Amino acid sequence: MARAFGIIASSGTHIKVEGLQDYRSIGAFSFLGRYRAIDFPISNMSNSGIDRIQVYVRHKPRSLAEHLGTGRHYNINSKSGKLQLLFSENNAENTVYNTDIASYAENLEFIERMREPYVIIAPAYMVYAANYSTLIDAHIESGADITLLYHSVDNAREKFLNCDILNLNKQKGVESIELNRGSAQKRNIFMDTYIMKKELLIELIHKARKISSMYKLPQIVNASAKDLDIRGIAHRGYFASLTDFKGYYDANISLIDIKTADSLFNSDWPIYTRTDDSCPTQYFEGANVKNSVISNGCLIEGTVENCVIGRGCQIKPGAVVKNSVILSHTVIGKNAHIENQVVDKWVRILHENEIIASEDHPGYIRRDDTL
Repeated sequence: MARAFGIIASSGTHIKVEGLQDYRSIGAFSFLGRYRAIDFPISNMSNSGIDRIQVYVRHKPRSLAEHLGTGRHYNINSKSGKLQLLFSENNAENTVYNTDIASYAENLEFIERMREPYVIIAPAYMVYAANYSTLIDAHIESGADITLLYHSVDNAREKFLNCDILNLNKQKGVESIELNRGSAQKRNIFMDTYIMKKELLIELIHKARKISSMYKLPQIVNASAKDLDIRGIAHRGYFASLTDFKGYYDANISLIDIKTADSLFNSDWPIYTRTDDSCPTQYFEGANVKNSVISNGCLIEGTVENCVIGRGCQIKPGAVVKNSVILSHTVIGKNAHIENQVVDKWVRILHENEIIASEDHPGYIRRDDTL
C-alpha cells in the first residue's frame, strides 16, 4: 500500500485564464495538442505508486469529468486504486468564499476515510514532472511537519504574477508564503504542492475555518509557519504555471522546442492521457509546416509555422498560421492569416480574415465561433 494518497486542486480563486476558463475547469485545458492540464499531476502520482487520488472541481466540471472517466487510462491499479472526482456544492454569493479549504471542508469525510497516513496535494494548473515517492522519503527523513515544492526562477518581475512565492532561510526552512508582486526577478515560485500527514491537513482545515471563511491553504500554512517545521524542496526540470492567459500560451509554445520538451517528457516517466483513435495527419501537396507540434487526425493544406495544432484540425489551401495554439476540430479557411492567437475548439474561420495580435499580448478566439 502506498504511504500517501493524492489530492489534486483543479481550481483556485487566483487563476484568471480569460476565455478558456469560461468553458471548462482549468484541469480540462487542452495542452500541447493531445493532453489536458490535469494529466500531468495524475501521471506524476500514478508513476509514483499513488493510486488513490481525489480530484476537486467547482467550476464547469463536465469536460473534466468526461476526460477523467474511470481513470483506467492513467495506469491506476484497478483493484486497490481509485480516482475520485469530488464536487463542491457551496455556491457562495461571493467568489472569495470559493476556496480550496471550503472544498476540503465540504468533503472532509472522504479525506478522513483515506487509509494512507500521508497526503500529497498538487495543482492541476501547473505543468511539471516529479517523483512524489522520492519527495515523501525526503519529507519523512527530514522530520518536517510540511514539505513544500518550489521552483527558482529569474524572471519573476514579468511572469508568475498570479503565483505565491516562498521566503526561505539558509536551511531551506519556509519563513513565509506571499504573493509574487513582481518586485524582484529572482524568486522561489511555490508550486502549490504540499506533503504532510493526513491528520495535520485535517487540523489545518478546521483551524482555517475558525479564523476566516476566506482562508486558503497557503494562508493557513503561512499563519502556522512559526508553530510548524515547514521545509522547501527545490524542483529541477521543466515548470510552467497556467494561472493566466499569457502563461498558458507561453507554456504551449515553449514545448515546441525539442530540448525544452526533453526536460518534461521522459520515456521512463510517461504522461498518460485519454486516447483518441483517429487516422494520422495528412499533409497535402502545397502544405508547408515548420517547427510545429501537429496532433493526429488533421488535414494540412496551408502553411503552419511555430504552432501547436490540436486533433482533427483543418488548415485549408493558402491559409497561414503562425505562432498560435489551435485547439481541436478547428477549421482555418482558404487564405486566412492567423498569427499569435489561441483559437478555441470548433472554431471556423471561413473567410479571408487576417487576425494578428502582438507577441506580447496574444489574442483569443472563443469556442465554436465563426469568423
